[in-house]
Amino acid sequence: MILSRYNLNKTTVPAAELPPANVFDLPEKVLQFGTGVLLRGLPDYFIDKANRAGIFNGRVAVVKSTDKGSTTDFDMQDGLYTIYSKGIENGEEVNEQVICSAISRVLSASSEWEEILEIARSKNLQVVISNTTEVGIQLVKEDVRKHPPASFPGKLLAILYERYKAFNGRPDTGLVIIPTELIIDNGKKLEAIVLELAHLNKLEPAFMDWLESNNSFCNSLVDRIVPGRPDQQLSDAMETERGYTDNLSIMSETYSLWAIQGDEKIAEVLSFAQADKGVVITPDIELFRELKLRLLNGTHTLSCAVAYLSGFKTVKEAMDDAHFTKFITQLMFTEIMPSIPYEIDEDVARDFGNKVLDRFRNPNIRHEWLSISVQYATKIKMRVIPLLLNYYKQNNKAPQMMALGFAAFIRFMQITETADGKYTGTAHSDNYAVTDDQAPNLSKAWNGADAGTAIAAILKNKSLWDTDLTTLPGFTEAVTAQFKLINEQGKLEISAIK
Repeated sequence: MILSRYNLNKTTVPAAELPPANVFDLPEKVLQFGTGVLLRGLPDYFIDKANRAGIFNGRVAVVKSTDKGSTTDFDMQDGLYTIYSKGIENGEEVNEQVICSAISRVLSASSEWEEILEIARSKNLQVVISNTTEVGIQLVKEDVRKHPPASFPGKLLAILYERYKAFNGRPDTGLVIIPTELIIDNGKKLEAIVLELAHLNKLEPAFMDWLESNNSFCNSLVDRIVPGRPDQQLSDAMETERGYTDNLSIMSETYSLWAIQGDEKIAEVLSFAQADKGVVITPDIELFRELKLRLLNGTHTLSCAVAYLSGFKTVKEAMDDAHFTKFITQLMFTEIMPSIPYEIDEDVARDFGNKVLDRFRNPNIRHEWLSISVQYATKIKMRVIPLLLNYYKQNNKAPQMMALGFAAFIRFMQITETADGKYTGTAHSDNYAVTDDQAPNLSKAWNGADAGTAIAAILKNKSLWDTDLTTLPGFTEAVTAQFKLINEQGKLEISAIK
């Protein structure tokens, strides 16, 4: 039995939350660009939850922008799919099953563009959401009168122009537009591209005024791990338990955050935020960006090589080790947290940090350290260097946990070039591939050099860090001492860390 609107009354899964009967009659208030698991596991999850509570009372029409794949599964299942949320909260395992009914239909931009423009002309439409990957928010010089335009900004401009014409530029017909692509100031960047594209298309000045004055492009930040469809073994087990087939089911962690930059007027339109504390509408989302970038991403980055050289393949494996947990906790709370280059209330930071540790412990998310090591040098530059420099401003001495993180990184990057132009390293008798644009520079530092010379050359390299790290008092010595200890051990003995 396939999951569908008409099979819901045959579905008897005690643990699952079924959609309310009236949800299928709700109007389409949201136009969403993208069918990916992040959108289905975060914004659509929040909208579904709000509809169940009788708050937002609107559904999501989804635009499929590429020709890759089909809409068949969405059509057959009436847009329904199961979200399995599993995670750790306050040390306790939490599970949730929800049949999400936020999506009304999925339309193909290439073959159903007229239907999409019809939604643009609807009085019910209020919100546009997107996740087209970072590459999607780019300026493509094109005619937006094409059916359809090629780029996402082109499609969005065409929709806004169609709406402007349908309502004769009425001020109250503007939309709230929320990109979730993982780039800083995503809303501002999208708005700038749409405005430039409107100028390039020589659209009338009155439309330009309406576009700027009556539409809100909101910066946003999303944070939830949504790995996607369960593996085949788990999927088969779940299908046996629930009694229906779901080709759209997804897994996610329980933690969720959607921070949206906006005022009270924005909050009034985005009333679904009232249904879950994971949606935060605030005039400044920089707090959430810094917390995520430093406490989640920065901790991941500084721990990555430490964990891998200790023999751990996944984050969960490392978190099962008491010595590693002690290390990562000390790193986060004693060195990273006080060094965040943004004024943050200590209680807020500590609460966020504890939630991060819970997320790292999640037994249902397989997050490999080698995946985290992709573009390792760039991640250190963006996430860690500001922390290190701020730590020195406050203390003027070497942070020992960060020094270990750097030493492990340098040892991890003790690599050689293979015959096919790739780079590999070796740890505890295993070879591993390194995916990093800076691999040639890091490999070159080791050519014929002893450890001390290589370490100094890497720390001194301004093209890597935009600064000379050897000028930081005691840092080179601390990194060198930790590197020597790693080499002497052969395999990093995490239990030996003080």
